[in-house]
Amino acid sequence: MPAGSPSATFLTVLVVIVVAAAGIGAGVLYWYNHPKSASAPTVVVVGDNVTVDYIGLFGSGPQEGKVFDTSIQSVAQDNATYPKSLEYTPRKAGGYTPLPVHVGPNTPSAGYNVSGVTYGGVVTGFWKGLVGLEVNQSRWVTVPPLEGYGDLNPTCLVTAPLVTTIPALLVDTPSQFTKAYPKVTEAAGVSFTDPTYGWTDRVLSVNATTVVVSLLPYVGETTAPYGWTELVTAATTQQITLQSQLTPSSVGSVLGSTANVTVCTSTKFLVWSVDLANGTFVENYNKEVAGVTLTFVVTIVSIVPP
Repeated sequence: MPAGSPSATFLTVLVVIVVAAAGIGAGVLYWYNHPKSASAPTVVVVGDNVTVDYIGLFGSGPQEGKVFDTSIQSVAQDNATYPKSLEYTPRKAGGYTPLPVHVGPNTPSAGYNVSGVTYGGVVTGFWKGLVGLEVNQSRWVTVPPLEGYGDLNPTCLVTAPLVTTIPALLVDTPSQFTKAYPKVTEAAGVSFTDPTYGWTDRVLSVNATTVVVSLLPYVGETTAPYGWTELVTAATTQQITLQSQLTPSSVGSVLGSTANVTVCTSTKFLVWSVDLANGTFVENYNKEVAGVTLTFVVTIVSIVPP
């Protein structure tokens, strides 16, 4: 130690004397040993409540790079720079505001109410990606399935053939006919456009118990009953054959619909894969965010300590 320098013991004694004389307790001693810079930033820690702007994109899977959700109106309106996923749903007017989030696990379903604002729970990977950020600071956050919306439920994956057949004659009761074709006159010889396939149908006969309808597509006609093009390759008085025009390039770009069939509580599905060699494709009825890595661009707007 250089000559004339105060010893550590002397400094400690001096601080204690000053504290005692000022009568302001141990707080000064703590401040002396743990000085806090006025310019030190406040960062997000577990337990905080924050508001955050975000852009949610697919980081893997057939829709990789597409936006599935955002809190930013300019991003929502810009489909050229930010192409949207098949099930992207625009928000109502005024709905593009920063998201109030509680940073941490086990957030109650009702969230935490602070000064009239409810800070809710989010998937694990999202809130973890906020920790350490300052206000107005942004970060890219990668969320794997297990920290996001989980893996695919295999029972929600349905394998279907690319070639299908449907009957060319339909036999309905009068009430069934009226429900299926509410604007069509129930009389023999009446022709009308099929509401599902778009081709011509004709009522063949009517009596007190049955209405017989003939489906009349021609070979080479196309239809799109499920969300993609189907080609009529054969048509007899008994059966119609349809060849799906799905290809591997359709994966990630086609949202299908089965109005009369519900799988995993949904009538909508993503075309998940197409196997031309085996003549099949896979319908994925899982939520589109399940089973894939997600990427969020997050920006902290405000921090509310617990």
